[in-house]
Amino acid sequence: MSSRLHDLAVDTLGRRIVAGELGPGTTMLAIDLERELGVSRSVVREAVRVLASLGLVESVKRLGIRVRPTSAWNVFDASVIRWRLASEHKGAQLRSLTELRSAVEPAAAELAARHAPDDDAAELTAIAGRMRAVGRAGRLEEFLELDIRFHGLVLAASGNEMFAQLEGVIGEVLRGRTHYGLMPDHPHEEALQLHLDVADAIGGRRPDAARDAMDRIMRRTVAEVEQVWLAEPRAFPG
Repeated sequence: MSSRLHDLAVDTLGRRIVAGELGPGTTMLAIDLERELGVSRSVVREAVRVLASLGLVESVKRLGIRVRPTSAWNVFDASVIRWRLASEHKGAQLRSLTELRSAVEPAAAELAARHAPDDDAAELTAIAGRMRAVGRAGRLEEFLELDIRFHGLVLAASGNEMFAQLEGVIGEVLRGRTHYGLMPDHPHEEALQLHLDVADAIGGRRPDAARDAMDRIMRRTVAEVEQVWLAEPRAFPG
């Protein structure tokens, strides 16, 4: 029970902060949060510790719990990304994540074609084949998990540990795109083929072709979802 209450407290406060309901500089008292959330002092204390680790709040002596500006947040944390995607700033978050992917994933594919272990290359081909089958069948949840695995494996197969650490970030944006209705009922045939092309180029040790195919995937992604962020400012509020 205490674990569920802790998770609920973190999620409730995190969502309110990210949505702007609790803006930068807002101060809160632990006793007020206890009453509002219906939890114990220890649950509030632990929730604040988690949110502080994400850069969302700080404890200020004789003042209380203060919300920090957006510039202090750990914007690569999966929880922060998930809360942003659930807020009215969803478009801006999708844009920043898609731009990150567009910069990193083609380079990761190129490196994977140079350095991926043979087992990883073979697995990518198998995943891409399954993606085509379930995509054509319209099984979007199954397709989503395969897509996350595919892109995460490309990042890991690059041999760059910093690229590999972005797997969770990529997973959140792919989940957000699916769960917020930004995926077609059946993935486009070109997109399905391009995943096969990436896998084939990595397995065939053709770095330029791997980069090009992944770049084309990202350009298709931008074209499919950019309408969500066209009206969004380039900077997040706060």
